[in-house]
Amino acid sequence: MLIEEILNGENEKIEFKENAKTNTYIKTVVAFANGNGGKIVFGVKDNREIIGVENEFEVMDGIINSISDNCYPMIIPDISLHTLENRTIILVEIEGGKKKPYYLKSKGMQKGTYIRSGATTRIIEEDYVLKELVLEGENKYFDQQICYGESVNDEEIEKFCEWLEELARENSGSDAKIKKVTKNTLLGWKVLEEKNGEIFLTNAYILLSGRENWEVSRRIQCGVFKGETRSIFVDKREFEGSIIIQLEKAYKYVLEKINLSSDIVGIYRVDKYEIPPKSIRELIANAIIHRSYLEPNDIQVALYDNRLEITSPGMLLSGVNVKRMKEGYSKLRNRSIASVFAYVNIIEKWGSGIPRIMNELAEYGLEEPEFITFENDFRINIYRKSYNTIQTTQGSTQDKTNTTQTVSQKEKSNIKNLTETDKTIINVIINNPEMSQKQIADNLNWTINKVKYYMKKFKQKNILRYEGTSQNGKWEVQEERLKYFLK
Repeated sequence: MLIEEILNGENEKIEFKENAKTNTYIKTVVAFANGNGGKIVFGVKDNREIIGVENEFEVMDGIINSISDNCYPMIIPDISLHTLENRTIILVEIEGGKKKPYYLKSKGMQKGTYIRSGATTRIIEEDYVLKELVLEGENKYFDQQICYGESVNDEEIEKFCEWLEELARENSGSDAKIKKVTKNTLLGWKVLEEKNGEIFLTNAYILLSGRENWEVSRRIQCGVFKGETRSIFVDKREFEGSIIIQLEKAYKYVLEKINLSSDIVGIYRVDKYEIPPKSIRELIANAIIHRSYLEPNDIQVALYDNRLEITSPGMLLSGVNVKRMKEGYSKLRNRSIASVFAYVNIIEKWGSGIPRIMNELAEYGLEEPEFITFENDFRINIYRKSYNTIQTTQGSTQDKTNTTQTVSQKEKSNIKNLTETDKTIINVIINNPEMSQKQIADNLNWTINKVKYYMKKFKQKNILRYEGTSQNGKWEVQEERLKYFLK
């Protein structure tokens, strides 16, 4: 497995070092501990050439001592020796820490806290990112923190409780399972907090009720774009106020903008959206529940010719990755908001959303959603199957024929066409198969992270693979697969 990781190059979870003569790697140790962990491989060049390490036991002792002397809180690495291509390398594995933030002792928390950004390590400059790590390390939640300077009376609390009950009733369609919401209920959810007999509002109350507070309140931005980039705006909308109301408005906005086809079943007309509405609603709800409210940016819901894109501010919490999300794992960033959303039947069982959405998209004949992690954001793309052919119809025979043909063509390949950006990088690889990812980035004037993102996507779709060793290997484009993309 290690040789495969080296061949794939550096990324957010692995870094190469020729030697340990300087302590520059300590920053990466800290960054891995502040994230989801990672590996540092000593004896490998940036270009993946394996050069090995001499006096390996002495070097290992030095690494252990340097990490112990320079990091706070204490970080305990797992260090092992491996032989690759007849050379000895040192593997240092760092787990995501539970006592965040980790930082360099010599610089202190404010100037010595590092995080991983793609394949690079950078210092935290944004206060909100550092605050997020502090909350995570203390096992606290932003939405449960008291919002000082805000006051509330019993009448307002009672109206808020009645509103939540009404929402729960509307979403469930029955009174049978609706439990009464009281001040004590809100205290239990930590939507309210009591101190010395005085009631305080938490950030959750501000967000759920729609109170204006510039430090806490956030919006949802929605937009429709022509083509597959953000170059040309067709329409845009911004929704403010209660995050519950924002959810409903953003959801309805998307339904207004996507295609709706019709068919005649017996004597009835059946309408069907090109993307399952339940999945759209749940994805927007997930973005609201799991976003970082410390980050000042807004949730973005963007509709392009080929996809629906939902971007949620905030890096993934430690222990969370795309693979585990697909398996149903969930870690709450905003526990109080999630409790209220569950009560009003906006979400179901925690952690079940992503697997259920994936199943529903598959039943619709849509490909698996695309999950993209950025430095401070998380994005999910749902690709539209028939945006350029299926329009709103009246169930006519011609419309039904066109729809059937489109689905049939898609089913044959089950692959979306390459974008112009995809074709650009594929052409570079075809003409220069021995280029490293860094050389490809230099050739295209891209960042190395951008190249790695596309290379990973191509490998996952089996149109690209790497053959040979790290020193004498080359990229191979699978032309039989590629031809389906270029139709």
